[in-house]
Amino acid sequence: MGRPRLYCGQACRQRAYEQRSATAKAGLPADVVLVSRAELDGLQDRLYQLRCALEDVQTLLTEKPTKAELERSLSDLLHSTGRLDRLWVTERS
Repeated sequence: MGRPRLYCGQACRQRAYEQRSATAKAGLPADVVLVSRAELDGLQDRLYQLRCALEDVQTLLTEKPTKAELERSLSDLLHSTGRLDRLWVTERS
């Protein structure tokens, strides 16, 4: 009943407020996303792993792979994407 929840809890609401305050004080546009260097490095590492897994599958497909090789390569690809599915960026209303 009523308006849908915008935040999962008070902690998320507080972090969003802090981010809005920081961007406003710095004179940044409202659509700027602030992340720590560690978060950005982690994302870049995961994207690199995904790119490598995709390249491995692409290379393997040109070599007439065995079923076991293909399964292993696809499993690695799924593992790489599975770690990325935890990253969600939601737009603020």
